[in-house]
Amino acid sequence: MDYFFQQLINGVTLGSIYGLIAIGYTMVYGIIGMINFAHGEVFMIGAFIALTTFLVLISFGLAFLPLILLIILLVAMGFTALWGWTIERIAYRPLRGSFRLAPLITAIGMSIFLQNFVQVTQGARVKPLPPQIQGNIQLFGGVQISYMQIVIIVLTLVLMTVFSLVIARTSLGRQQRACEQDAKMASLLGVNVDRTISLTFIMGASLASVAGLMYLLYYGVIDFYIGFLAGVKAFTAAVLGGIGSLPGAMLGGLLIGLIETFWSGYFSVEYKDVAAFSILAIVLIFLPSGLLGRPAVEKV
Repeated sequence: MDYFFQQLINGVTLGSIYGLIAIGYTMVYGIIGMINFAHGEVFMIGAFIALTTFLVLISFGLAFLPLILLIILLVAMGFTALWGWTIERIAYRPLRGSFRLAPLITAIGMSIFLQNFVQVTQGARVKPLPPQIQGNIQLFGGVQISYMQIVIIVLTLVLMTVFSLVIARTSLGRQQRACEQDAKMASLLGVNVDRTISLTFIMGASLASVAGLMYLLYYGVIDFYIGFLAGVKAFTAAVLGGIGSLPGAMLGGLLIGLIETFWSGYFSVEYKDVAAFSILAIVLIFLPSGLLGRPAVEKV
């Protein structure tokens, strides 16, 4: 039983990272109805920016870890927000009125470009980082939770709460919901649709950078390819939870993390991805809109 609860904690931690990335997918899809397949690479870039910033700060002699992590978080969010804005301007805005496959192809091209850009500039070898947040709390029996896992789970809950309040209670959130329902009508009513979509990309990219930093601190190793697999898993989480729903994205992320962790713990680790995608297929057979998604309404 102790092993079960330990795997539960590990699965929630992994699922929190997937959920943060999945929110970016679901926000973009909810407003413009397109999938940003370069979002996984934004997560990867956030991790590399975090590592580079850490090395720069250490080289200047800064040793107070909380301040270092705060600076890294702000720098990573700032740079990835700029990447998110650039992707929207280059890959999406010029093709918004085109046929639906055009921005999809462009996003895949942007993903390949970002992968190769980081490979050329940072090298193909993995980049390690020694553990920075160490120690754990003994819960009961042999079950323990590390301070790093607590940070990831608490930070995810805080960010999820903040973003939910932004969507529900701010002017920007009302504009985003208006664009989601009918962008043309929202424009006629005075909503700056282009700015709203750009801010949505920026918000999603900022969350991806937080996930990148958490991934770096938790696993201690990154490479130029981590964005592809994490992006696919996060997209799967968004679809599983109901793409277009923020709570659904987080729920999907937690489920994918739990499925992977429990399958790896009780069965063969080589088939954990097969298990995750099989569960997705089964859910979509019975719930085509996902667990918390709403059926699409055809506008006439």
